Amino acid sequence: MTEIETTGESAVEQAGPSAPPAGLDVQLVHELIEKARRSGVSLVGPDGLLAGVTRTVLQTALDAEMTEHLGYEKGDRTAGRVGNHRNGSSPKTVRTEVGPVRLPVPRDRNGSFEPQIVPEHARRVEGFDEAVISLYAKGLTTGEIAAHLAGI
Repeated sequence: MTEIETTGESAVEQAGPSAPPAGLDVQLVHELIEKARRSGVSLVGPDGLLAGVTRTVLQTALDAEMTEHLGYEKGDRTAGRVGNHRNGSSPKTVRTEVGPVRLPVPRDRNGSFEPQIVPEHARRVEGFDEAVISLYAKGLTTGEIAAHLAGI
């Protein structure tokens, strides 16, 4: 069980008086945590709430990038089949602060789509490397960092 599950406090309650990031719906966070608790879903881990939220955010961003690239919404039949269009997806696993996340990265017929949120050939989402460097700078050995990452 995680600390949140054992203490009964939500992450927002533990965070203290600091203000949430702009645009964050605190009530939504409370509802997600409570739903996860009722369902028996862990907050961390490969099938945890944080990995699911991260996957959803990244997938939504990739879909939005494709929509902007092509100039029409997914499923829009008025766009027709003239020019470039969606052409399935390719699976990709990226490493994030909450663990590995598997994503279907959308493709286009011309092969000209280059995602920005999860760039081609990148295996880590921005911020992961900074976390490892920070742990190393704090004096942890590479073995301790590997053990820490395996634990989380």
